[in-house]
Amino acid sequence: MKISRFMALCGVSYVAFASAGFAQEVYELDMINVSLVDEGQENVEATGGAVISEEDIEVLSPQNVSELFARESAVTVAGGAGPAKRIHVFGMEQSNLAVTVDGVPQVGTSWHHTGSSVVDPAFLKSVEVEAGAAAADAGFAAAAGAVRYETVSAYDMLADGDVAGGRASLTYGDNGQGFSGSLASFGIYENLDWMVMIHAQDGDNYEAGDGTEMPGTAPAAKGLLSKFGYEFGTSRVELAYERSEDDEDRVIKMNMDLNHDDTVYPLDVSRDTLSLRYTSTAPTDMWDPDFMIYATQNDYWRPNYASGTRPFNGDMILDDDVVGGVLKNTFTVGAGSISAGIDFAKEDFSIDNYGDSTVVPQYTDLSTTQVGAFAQGRFSFANGIDLSAGLRADYHKLEDMDGQTFEGTGLSANATVSYEFAPGFEVFAGGSRTWLGYDVGEFALMHAADYSIDPDYEAGTATNFKIGLNGTVGDFSGGIAYYDTKIKDLANYLRSGDYGTISNSGEVRSKGVTLNGQYNWDTGRFGASYTKADVTEDGDFVIPDGGTVMPVSDLATLYVDQELPSMNMKVGATVEWAGKLDDDLMEAGGYKAHDSYTVVNAYAEWMLPQLEGATLRLGVDNIFDELYYERSSYVYREISDTRTVYPAYASGRTISLTATLDF
Repeated sequence: MKISRFMALCGVSYVAFASAGFAQEVYELDMINVSLVDEGQENVEATGGAVISEEDIEVLSPQNVSELFARESAVTVAGGAGPAKRIHVFGMEQSNLAVTVDGVPQVGTSWHHTGSSVVDPAFLKSVEVEAGAAAADAGFAAAAGAVRYETVSAYDMLADGDVAGGRASLTYGDNGQGFSGSLASFGIYENLDWMVMIHAQDGDNYEAGDGTEMPGTAPAAKGLLSKFGYEFGTSRVELAYERSEDDEDRVIKMNMDLNHDDTVYPLDVSRDTLSLRYTSTAPTDMWDPDFMIYATQNDYWRPNYASGTRPFNGDMILDDDVVGGVLKNTFTVGAGSISAGIDFAKEDFSIDNYGDSTVVPQYTDLSTTQVGAFAQGRFSFANGIDLSAGLRADYHKLEDMDGQTFEGTGLSANATVSYEFAPGFEVFAGGSRTWLGYDVGEFALMHAADYSIDPDYEAGTATNFKIGLNGTVGDFSGGIAYYDTKIKDLANYLRSGDYGTISNSGEVRSKGVTLNGQYNWDTGRFGASYTKADVTEDGDFVIPDGGTVMPVSDLATLYVDQELPSMNMKVGATVEWAGKLDDDLMEAGGYKAHDSYTVVNAYAEWMLPQLEGATLRLGVDNIFDELYYERSSYVYREISDTRTVYPAYASGRTISLTATLDF
């Protein structure tokens, strides 16, 4: 079902909104929280994951997802234009995690030259990255964990005592960043609350650290976020609509510089989400519901630029539409709580390749259906033991383009236990076995060949294990975790000329260690993180070919934030480091080594006493003009005498100034 039809049924109009990155009410949430395995955080920061809080987003003021995850060594983002950015956690692409925005499940990555960004950072309140063993209520097919994005609401943006307000923000940056602006209106009237936000960017191609202009990289994101809530009796309903779009001329393959080909072509990538949610304003031990239905529409449009000359090089129309729901209730029992419910989704995939071939079908359609039941218990006992454990049972059906049907059921289980053996110190261990259903993978590959699915195609599975130690001493907190993630039987697209077969892949694996630490004082904080990830496929090193698993090896971040109350100012900096990465298989395949790089970013923010609610922020990214490409990007590769892949280098030094006014 198209979003436009769904919206018409609900009578929603297309309204407008602003940047959440400057949420007025600041929560002092630590970047590293080692407490502990209760309160629903059992698989997040306490066990090797990451939380980007409202305060962190305000500090980072991210213009894209690379900047959003700049302080998280466990998360890497591929370079290139905004729509090309692909998010990897421990080297596992985001399609291998259960990703939600305000609880709405997001679709996987359709094509390996298109990114997996699912939300405009301007709208975000917080992000949780649950690495490894995900909880049963995280969603279906959480192979390597979960990512939960939460956007702001009227209650987040209203100042204490106010019933209505607004926010305007304008940013200008050099080196192609150009202008970006946002506008918001929010408030409460009797039982009704609302928030409407708009955001847009317009710039030029940026230059890499050596002064080379990177074609097709002009920022062009724009979007809308609206939420309308109504409370009656002890009930609350909320209707939300979000649209994000990037419409700009791009190179053929956005996440690489293929043969230094500077030719650009029109490209429009968009996502629409509509959801209706019911919760209780007076929950009890036995009744704390969260019911939601949703529809999402994901579109990729590139015109038929290559017909007759270079067909199958990326010109196509992709549609990925989902209708689904999540119905759950949380029961408070004894030493904790149990979250139980059902979720379901119907997903339709469509590919139109403009009929470039007499062999490959112009139109290809397939669909999946999923229904699951889950229960997750979270308990904290007086003897220092915390326990989180859950079960899922899922039914999944794949109806392919040739009329074949693959269907089955599977069970998933997870458990994480921690023990506080001394005040402020705990050890933990967790594990999961997850049934993934029938993976579709990067379905856009079907635009270039006549694919068929192996009749013996099997459902995928994943296993996760992690163990670690957390500690808090005074104002210092830190932790170390070892993890091991294995995924089997994902979609493997094998092509020979105009024909191809989709069969099960082997085993992909990421294992390694992640460390974090933070020291807080009254007016500031200093933190660091380090991740070592060894990524393999069937036991061999994974080469950096842009796939759903990528080698990342050694990564580290440092950050510091300091308030200067006497000057109404806050200053800070972030350092991102990646070690050199090389392997014999890379050399044999014509790949050059990943060079090591160090990138330094800094900011200063002033609250203007002369104008209430006004702030100015000066940001300098890549201060030393480092020439680099982000770790999960393509690298230089000599494929043949006539075909060479060059990496999509990241932006060189960029200076930006942001003015924000709350009114």
